[in-house]
Amino acid sequence: MTTILREPGDSIRFIPALALLSGLALFMALAPTAAAQQPPDFADVIYATAADKELALDIYLPDNVDSPPLVVQVHGGAWRALTKHSGVPLHLLQDGFAVASIEFHMSTEAQFPVMVHDIKGAIRWLRTHADDYGYNAERIAITGQSSGAHLATLVGVTNGHRELEGDVGGNNAESSDVQAIIAYYGAFDLTTILDQSTPFGLALREPALRALLGATPEENPDIARLASPVYHVDQNDPPLLLFHGDRDPQMPVNQSLQLEGAYLDLGLDVKFDAVHGAAHGGPEFYDETHLPPVIEFLDRTIKN
Repeated sequence: MTTILREPGDSIRFIPALALLSGLALFMALAPTAAAQQPPDFADVIYATAADKELALDIYLPDNVDSPPLVVQVHGGAWRALTKHSGVPLHLLQDGFAVASIEFHMSTEAQFPVMVHDIKGAIRWLRTHADDYGYNAERIAITGQSSGAHLATLVGVTNGHRELEGDVGGNNAESSDVQAIIAYYGAFDLTTILDQSTPFGLALREPALRALLGATPEENPDIARLASPVYHVDQNDPPLLLFHGDRDPQMPVNQSLQLEGAYLDLGLDVKFDAVHGAAHGGPEFYDETHLPPVIEFLDRTIKN
């Protein structure tokens, strides 16, 4: 039975255009509020040219740490908005982690799986150039919020997948594998997400999915399955840490529950933190309760 999550105040009088505007405001709140604004140590480094577009990344290094472990950030924004400057987890620097925030094609520029090819190409580039920039890329974590969590997780559970690997940027002697995934309020089963959504969520999610996939999941279930992390989970997948607000009106919390279930079914390393009272983003995800588990997770998965 499909569970429909409803927020107080949802009704047929809700105007989709207002939902879209409210949703965009939520996207702008995705950034970890604990992170101070600071420039990258290496800005706008070109890692590939694909589909006539130069793709860049920013690299942030912690102070006084030799060869810090690397966390790759994939920004959110409904697959069609925001930039590599959005939601960068700079709070990780103070705990000795380097961060690379990457640019990739938006759904306004290209359809799935182009953006997955971009991200995998960026990871191969980051491994190839680790010594040049001073971080350790033997073990890499990947993280993202919202649509960024979807892309980060899909990359994390599809190492070597023939249709999703791509050859963006070359560096094919290196792996695009990651050793840990941290996903915040993401989309993980695109075949169920619309049935689970509130009216608020539907007003945002349906056009966003159509732009990403070129069709709704119902119109093209095969591409929706290919784009859904839950259908790729296997015994080789890395440890996973999930966060999702239990009052998220935009991204159904059932999406994280489904992904957790896929991991648990195979006895894989997974932890799901349902952030009580939280919606889609906000400071609750980065407070004194929810930051320590992230650092502990990264310490045990990517610190050598």
